[in-house]
Amino acid sequence: MQLRAADASSPRRTRSSRSSRSSRRTAPGSRMSIHGSFLSDDQFLCSICLDVFTNPSSIPCGHTFCMSCITRYWDQCEVWKVLLHAVSFLSLSLSERSHAFRLPLQLFQCPLCKKSFPKRPILHVNRTLREITEQFKSMRGGVPVGNGKEDQTLRKGHRGGSGHLMEELKKKMHKKHQDKHKIKGEHHTSTRFPPITNPQPSSVPDRISAAPPPPRQISPSNPRRRYTLSGAACSQNIPVCPIHQRGILMYCRTDQVCICPECEIEDHNDHDTVTVEAEWMETKPKLQGSEQEIQEMIRERTRKIEEIKMSMTEVEMAVERETASSVCMFSMLTSAIERSQAELIEVMEISRRAAEQQADSMIKQLEREIEELQIRDRALGELAQSDDHLHCVKTFQTLSSPPPSKDWSGVSLNCDLGTSAVYRTLATMVKKFQEELQKVTESGFPGPLIEPVPVQALPRVKRMQEYALDVTLDSHTAHPRLVLSEDLKIVWCGDRHQHMAENPERFDRVVCVLGQQPISSGKHYWEVEVGGKTDWDLGVARQSISRKGKINYTPQNGFWFLSLRDKSKYAFRTEPSTDVNLNLRPHKIGIFVDYEKGQVSFYNVDAKVHIYTFNDNFTENIYPFFSPCTNKGGRNDMPLIITPIVLTE
Repeated sequence: MQLRAADASSPRRTRSSRSSRSSRRTAPGSRMSIHGSFLSDDQFLCSICLDVFTNPSSIPCGHTFCMSCITRYWDQCEVWKVLLHAVSFLSLSLSERSHAFRLPLQLFQCPLCKKSFPKRPILHVNRTLREITEQFKSMRGGVPVGNGKEDQTLRKGHRGGSGHLMEELKKKMHKKHQDKHKIKGEHHTSTRFPPITNPQPSSVPDRISAAPPPPRQISPSNPRRRYTLSGAACSQNIPVCPIHQRGILMYCRTDQVCICPECEIEDHNDHDTVTVEAEWMETKPKLQGSEQEIQEMIRERTRKIEEIKMSMTEVEMAVERETASSVCMFSMLTSAIERSQAELIEVMEISRRAAEQQADSMIKQLEREIEELQIRDRALGELAQSDDHLHCVKTFQTLSSPPPSKDWSGVSLNCDLGTSAVYRTLATMVKKFQEELQKVTESGFPGPLIEPVPVQALPRVKRMQEYALDVTLDSHTAHPRLVLSEDLKIVWCGDRHQHMAENPERFDRVVCVLGQQPISSGKHYWEVEVGGKTDWDLGVARQSISRKGKINYTPQNGFWFLSLRDKSKYAFRTEPSTDVNLNLRPHKIGIFVDYEKGQVSFYNVDAKVHIYTFNDNFTENIYPFFSPCTNKGGRNDMPLIITPIVLTE
């Protein structure tokens, strides 16, 4: 349903005002002559209350009304528009209602020009116009428009002469000014209107020529138009037809539009028409159903908003969870790869140094054998030149027997870099990561993706390293086949026995050696590089152990050490042996001793993981224990190296 709003611009100027404008001219012999309509009351009337402005306020279209009038008008406008919209809404189908429900109501219009505003304008008092209005009210003496003796006096003054009029006006202005000054004590008013004690009639024509004309008379033929919430009407709150200027009192059901009686006669004569009131009384019972339907739509959308908000909260939580899990996953993967890379580089460097030491040892041994063979060769050459047959026969028997030498046919330099174990561990880790990543793709993050491959993380490495013990080998305890470096930090097994002084401290059957530093209290830590050796023993032994003949390596006999056999079998020497399963092959072993607690712990230094801890009770001095084991024909001839302790973060 459409509502025909009243026309905006009802002309405010009368014929007399237009004629008064045309009569404004400059009087001869004077500076300026202004017609009396300059102070016409029409210029200060509010189109809503039909009274002189009180706190005049201009709206965005430029028209001015009393602040209270325009505020009350827009308050009523909201209610009126909602009712009309409800009537129109109930006459629509469900699909049309859905569309109409989304259409905004243009609630706020100018009462004169009907210009609509999308939002309710913010009103402010026009201070300049308010001052002019107050002055005009003071000149009128507060008498209502069109009534009172003073208004008649003003009209008589206008007919009798401008000088007399101005005297009356100035007297009234001066008296009003003095009264206001006494009551309010406003100093600026007295400066704006100074008292006039002896006005001169001769000066009046230079300022103004006449008093304001009398206000227009209100009669049935010329009613004063009052602007209400739907347009201009004769003081009734009824919208006016913009074509016929009649009140909109009828409703055409055929065209679904509100009309005036003239419209019904001219354009809707054969249509189904009723009064607006009758239509509303018939439509009003449907209002409750429509209201319930709208409220249900509101509730449904409110529930949907809550549902969306909850979904958004779940999305944010899921993002935080996925972000944390993914960061953890990639951090662990990156850390594992970096660790493997560092380990691989270190393993290759250790293998290079071990191969270099092995090559130097083999070259020195070959050079010694070559030197012996060269001596024998020179002796045989001299024997061939000798004429002493008896000497030649005796000497030849000695020289002809092969010298004691090593069979070098099956000996070669160990070129195994020891990286296969690192690659296998890395491949296992990558495979596990791929499996977990596939699970994440299918079902999301269940929890920690990659568990550390080692059994237990190395606790407080830096603190243990602060207990570093500078260990050196004790040559008096070394087995005759063991070769020690000059700095007593490196030991490996040679091919044959060396000539060494016999003493009670020396091991005569087992290829092992003790450290020089006794441990009788406190905490101590040292590291030994094992490289790619296939067999070794590392740990501690007490001072009173047996060193001659066959030895049973158990804690009951004073030995606490970790062993490697056949390059892959790790065990702690107990009765029976305790197998230790390692996923990552160590290339440097850290040994930590807490004498008071009776603890001996072993760590993989490169991977920073714990290997094994044995608890016992120490009752006497203990010493670091080292055994490179036999070289197994060159397969296990890499040395054990006591490395300096480097503090790590």
